[in-house]
Amino acid sequence: MNRWEGLDEFVAVAETGQFSAAAERLAVSSSHVSRQIARLEECLQTRLFYRTTRKVVLTEAGQTFLQHCQRLIDAREEALRAISDLGSEPKGLLRMTCAVAYGERFIVPLVNQFMARYPLLRVEIELTNRPLDLIHEGLDLAIRLGRLQDSRLVATRLAPREMYLCASPVYLERYGRPHSLSELTHHNCLIGSTDHWAFQQDGRELSLRVQGNWRCNSGQAVLDAALRGFGLCLLPDYYVLEHLRSGALVSLLEQHRPPNTAVWALYPQQRHLSPKVRQLVDELKAGLAQLPEYRA
Repeated sequence: MNRWEGLDEFVAVAETGQFSAAAERLAVSSSHVSRQIARLEECLQTRLFYRTTRKVVLTEAGQTFLQHCQRLIDAREEALRAISDLGSEPKGLLRMTCAVAYGERFIVPLVNQFMARYPLLRVEIELTNRPLDLIHEGLDLAIRLGRLQDSRLVATRLAPREMYLCASPVYLERYGRPHSLSELTHHNCLIGSTDHWAFQQDGRELSLRVQGNWRCNSGQAVLDAALRGFGLCLLPDYYVLEHLRSGALVSLLEQHRPPNTAVWALYPQQRHLSPKVRQLVDELKAGLAQLPEYRA
């Protein structure tokens, strides 16, 4: 007897509870299912089901065998999908989400570049600063910034994300340069999406609540206010590196540099990614690495 023979029939009967229902699922006759189960039990030298006129119930050995068979069948299907997807062109609908400003500036142009090569692909992108539930919303992919929270999702790191505390020379000339974290309470802090700023001190992460007379949940708006000398800002590298190089901004308290985070691609847990998701994630990772904002 072939070692795979009877496994599909066994799992179908175990999951449906009936030989007839299993036969219907597999598009075979009930006699074929019954014959395969009998041969399997004979091969294993053990009974897998208790049979009555009304129902079929797994034995203790059958319950143990079912768990292993389900994993084997899942792995077999996974292997077949992986091979059939090799070289497959991305197609169909791909639904994804990203934060508004980052999506507009970095992600959407790369997605458009990707779509131009694959005319059979359709993409729906929801740009929102509200973290959406991928599973509940039926999304294939999310681009998230910072620290990850949802353990139900698989994450691929797309790019680094280092935070910088900085201010313009005009502001520092007028109000002085802070030399310790405690001095931040004496400075006007330009608040973005949160008034709790993360730093490192003595090898530990520290969260400080800051205050200021200006607030906006847009990184670009925070940057503009900082360049005008309104106060201190805490922003990711892709906003400030150009201005740090030109001298328009000055990096502060570098010994307390906030903990590095990252840009992530998140997708629901599954061992085998569809070509459209897998190839887009690879495209985003390669594309971000080529942008001036991410080059050393």
